[in-house]
Amino acid sequence: MLVILFVGVLTVQAYINAEFKSDHAEEEVGDQDGVPLAIRGGGPVINTTGGQESSTRMPERTIALTFDDGPDPTWTPKILEVLKENDAHGTFFVVGSEVARHPALTKQITAGGNELGLHTFTHPNLQRVAPWRRTLELSQTQVAIARATGVRTNLARFPYSSKANAIDDTNWELVKEAGKQGYLVVVNDLDSEDWQLPGVRQIVRNATPAGETSAVILFHDAGGDRSQTLAALRRFIPMMKERGYRFTTVTEGLNQSIEARNKAKGAAAVPLLPENPAAPAADVWRGSAVLWTVRLADGLVWFIAGLFLVVGLLTIGRTLLLLLLATRHARQRRKPDWSWGPPVTDPVSVIVPAYNEKEGIEAAVRSLAGGDYPGIEVVVVDDGSTDDTAAIVERMALPNVRVVRVPNGGKSNALNTGIALAKNDLIVTVDGDTIFEKDSIRMLVQAFADPTVGAVAGNVKVGNREKMVAAWQHIEYVIGFNLDRRLYEVLNCMPTVPGAIGAFRREALAQVGGVSDETLAEDTDVTMALCRAGWRVVYEERAKAWTEAPTTLEQLYRQRYRWSYGTMQAMWKHRRALRDSGPSGRFGRVGLPFLALFGVALPMLAPVVDIMLLYGLVFWELQETLLAWFGMLMLQLFTAAVAFRFDKESVKPLWRLPLQQFAYRQLMYLVLMQSATTAMTGGRLRWHKLQRAGLAQRSGMIDVPQQKLAPQIDTWPSTIDVPRPGSDHPAAGRAVALPVQPSAMDPEDLPSAGSPPGGGSGPVYTG
Repeated sequence: MLVILFVGVLTVQAYINAEFKSDHAEEEVGDQDGVPLAIRGGGPVINTTGGQESSTRMPERTIALTFDDGPDPTWTPKILEVLKENDAHGTFFVVGSEVARHPALTKQITAGGNELGLHTFTHPNLQRVAPWRRTLELSQTQVAIARATGVRTNLARFPYSSKANAIDDTNWELVKEAGKQGYLVVVNDLDSEDWQLPGVRQIVRNATPAGETSAVILFHDAGGDRSQTLAALRRFIPMMKERGYRFTTVTEGLNQSIEARNKAKGAAAVPLLPENPAAPAADVWRGSAVLWTVRLADGLVWFIAGLFLVVGLLTIGRTLLLLLLATRHARQRRKPDWSWGPPVTDPVSVIVPAYNEKEGIEAAVRSLAGGDYPGIEVVVVDDGSTDDTAAIVERMALPNVRVVRVPNGGKSNALNTGIALAKNDLIVTVDGDTIFEKDSIRMLVQAFADPTVGAVAGNVKVGNREKMVAAWQHIEYVIGFNLDRRLYEVLNCMPTVPGAIGAFRREALAQVGGVSDETLAEDTDVTMALCRAGWRVVYEERAKAWTEAPTTLEQLYRQRYRWSYGTMQAMWKHRRALRDSGPSGRFGRVGLPFLALFGVALPMLAPVVDIMLLYGLVFWELQETLLAWFGMLMLQLFTAAVAFRFDKESVKPLWRLPLQQFAYRQLMYLVLMQSATTAMTGGRLRWHKLQRAGLAQRSGMIDVPQQKLAPQIDTWPSTIDVPRPGSDHPAAGRAVALPVQPSAMDPEDLPSAGSPPGGGSGPVYTG
């Protein structure tokens, strides 16, 4: 609906905003054999109504001043003032779209005794448009005048028309077509050429008739700077009056010519033409629709343009922040003497919640159990899988791996179960499809040398990046997630420790009530709770985990929909932090606004860049539009190159970035919009199980004998007969529902939850 609305509005806006050019663009006059000599050699007012073919000149020593392209809010009032000062009137051939924008000014023209004529609605070259469009151009202008002034007009002047002797066969057909609609076509005798800005003296010279001849003279009251026109009129009108000329409107001069003919002996009486006759009520009503359509289109386009400016400023601001703070973070970490503190060697428990992960669970567990860190315990929590996930791990018979089977209760329940069984106080959480490098665990836990650190986010890598969709995600992870985490750490407002690789102190998790199941983004939820409780959450780039990214757009859409919706849930849940004091208040006043602005608002507004790009390619200057888009792309490519350098990744995948702008990015827009709609309407998001193919093992891991499996337990902290934490705690919010049985839900709707590895709803693409 939004796309249809924007396309409709921009189409209307493009139509009514046709680019104005000189009324006398040089064009070659075509064949004139079909144009009567009486027309080619006649006067500037041509009458083809009722099948007749005649033309009329103004009476002797009579000048009809005509003004094209208005009304203009700057120049039309000044020209009206000059006419009033010199007791003269003019005929204003108005553009319908400008009448719709300035109805009061159009009314001011007729109120001053001046006359209106049609100059089409959008100022096209009528030779180059279809017949239906020519009719529409005149009729729309007519009803716009009716609504603005209550009058109608019998006069029409075509854009880019000239003198009677320049009418060729093509234009003659247009003149006869207008006559069938009841219009007198007005050309000119003299062109002041004020549109060329030749100087006041030259404008006066161009407008001065030879001898005592009459003239319809062309001026302009819009389309650019008309200060020379004003100065020329102040000189021209008094000068011509001194020579005995009078100034009339076109219809007034035409009626004087008709009266002279009627007085001729034997002439048939011809009725006089009314000047500014009253408009039919139907035209007034139709004009109201035209005026409101133009106003709506103008208003929405200004709104879109404002959003475009906001997006541009936010994008530039975000880029500068990323480059400044992320660079600061990277330089600090790479100093030879930098460290978290004394080496951490405390034993670690790795919790692997798994639901139907038979494709990748073996490689994942081997990579964890065979790490180079001393004292690794792996607890695989099988969350009611319907495949052989648990059996596969059991058959591996690794001495430091335990398998726990629990009824399906979701990822939060599985994590809490694993934490309850864990023997150690340092907890690492891993997704069942993720492979660790040999030193990942060792690198990950070193940050706990700092006693203020409660959680550590690792570096998530896309392992199946050879596929196009996955390759796009690889770019996204490096630019949008890993670069963002550096920024968030410096600001001390890390919103998410990714489920694929994260580490926690048991003490910190216990303080916030464990992993909550109140949102779909349990990792974002618990991370925000830790920040509010005063714990530092940091990023360790050296701890790498290779995850399997979705390889189809459908699977990707499901994953990102869940991420986005879960993140919005977590932000809403922790909204009280905005009013808190201490660490919770700091997160509320820094982290939540930053996440809302750059993680939700900016991606949701980013489509206006594409809208304006398409609009510019079709309706604006092609070169300027392409340069603007190219500049945005270069800015993003520069940011991407910096991010890839920080992550020590090859920049070769960045050749896909321009293509990503036209395909992948649009999908992310839809994801975020649907997530926001679901959140606002209170809709319930169903689980969706992603299809896995499994990643290849990245390094050799050891095989060791099996040990006895751990017993099944409830969860950690226990949810049976245990009340919620006190509501005064900033991170309160543990759910108390018992685990859901597998039979209660569709197996295809039962994967684990999660959030973007970097927090928020994903990266922002606005290039």
